[in-house]
Amino acid sequence: MKTKSKLIKPYTKKSFITYALLIAVFTIVQLILNFGKMSFMMQSLLVPLCVYSILAVSLNLTVGILGELSLGQAGFMCIGAYSGALFSSLMKEAIPEAMVRFPIAILLGGLCAALFGVLIGIPVLRLRGDYLAIVTLAFGEIIKNICASLYLGKDAEGFHLSIKSAADMNMAPDGKMIINGALGLNGTPKDSNFTVAFIILLITVIIAYNFVYSRTGRAVMSIRDNRIAAESVGLNITKYKLITFGLTAFLAGVAGVIYSHNFSTLQASKFDYNMSILILVFVVLGGIGSIRGSVIAAVVLTLIPELLRETIGNYRMLFYAVILIAMMLVTSNSKLKGRITAYTNKLKGLIKKEKKGEIK
Repeated sequence: MKTKSKLIKPYTKKSFITYALLIAVFTIVQLILNFGKMSFMMQSLLVPLCVYSILAVSLNLTVGILGELSLGQAGFMCIGAYSGALFSSLMKEAIPEAMVRFPIAILLGGLCAALFGVLIGIPVLRLRGDYLAIVTLAFGEIIKNICASLYLGKDAEGFHLSIKSAADMNMAPDGKMIINGALGLNGTPKDSNFTVAFIILLITVIIAYNFVYSRTGRAVMSIRDNRIAAESVGLNITKYKLITFGLTAFLAGVAGVIYSHNFSTLQASKFDYNMSILILVFVVLGGIGSIRGSVIAAVVLTLIPELLRETIGNYRMLFYAVILIAMMLVTSNSKLKGRITAYTNKLKGLIKKEKKGEIK
């Protein structure tokens, strides 16, 4: 019973604090919106903030919990975005209700990304370290280029598909282009909003915490800590790696669907390697293995450049780079982290003494 309680206590403490913080932030933002005190720029960032947070949390399952470096997050996001947006565009008239159509699109985008994650993971997860990072990065670039060269149209005769040019489809003049190569997919219904994006983020965090503290999550962490010892006790390494990789891809695909339904035009160029690197930066600076840290880092590092745009203009990215370097030095320096922890503990001790004095 003692062992069981030890496993449950950190889960309940960490997770419920994170849930409470997320709900509190959501409530504050909603109040600001209701009173009309938020600028248009900040309102436009609310959905992307949730999307980046979902991506950071999902990647942390692979990087932090599994211990494998993956740079294919943008590719899985692209698959989810295109499959979800294509479904919504085609079914806009057949399923006019957004409350019915959008959840199906989210589920479909996530499943498509998870399918690709499993198919790619079977050969790729035999690699480790830099080799895995290079292969997953190449996968993301391949997916982006395929989507950028894809042409899909519809006329009276049905659908026409080409990966060369729109002229090769032999489509009737009155036909409708759905995916127009590098120009992307137009006409996606804007079903995303802050409330829906936040609910998906909260569900993502719940899934991540439950996965980490489940039997599967503990098996994955044992593989991360000592692969040979895990194999010696009979753990199926490939199975647990595929489960983690598939879950990461599913959540990235869901984030892609939310992202695609926030804009009327979807272009594959958005999902380049810079997106994968950016998400990895969120994970590293938020703390590898920290679910709450991933959300905080994604929000803070996305807001900083936009908040600095009006004050220092073109120099904002230079200041942003300085902040990234400073955060990296702080998070990687054990002595500095120890001092910060010591000062934090002293501050907590003083607060507790003051509270005890007030009670007396």
